[in-house]
Amino acid sequence: MQYTKGIKELLSSGTRLRGLSAGLEARSTALAQVRAALPARLAPHVAGASLEQGELTIGVTGAVWASRLRYATDVLAKRVGQSMRVEIVRVRIRVVPAQPSPEPPPEHRK
Repeated sequence: MQYTKGIKELLSSGTRLRGLSAGLEARSTALAQVRAALPARLAPHVAGASLEQGELTIGVTGAVWASRLRYATDVLAKRVGQSMRVEIVRVRIRVVPAQPSPEPPPEHRK
């Protein structure tokens, strides 16, 4: 019988995987903080966020949303910086491809 490891066990087992796990957690936290700081109509269009060396990078799903978000960068940097207890010196907005919605599984044919 072969022993299989759970994903949490795999992520905690190696130094490199721990680093990836920590990076993923940091990005998830940044994304949650950015979405919380934005108006409800804009937050769902934020696809990703990262914070590295005082630079907040935000990925949005379209150019229209990027343009709207650029008007809020000063307030956003202040709110996210306060909530994450860091100084944000620069905000970058990037347009990223929208993630396709998951396809329903094909029906099994008999």
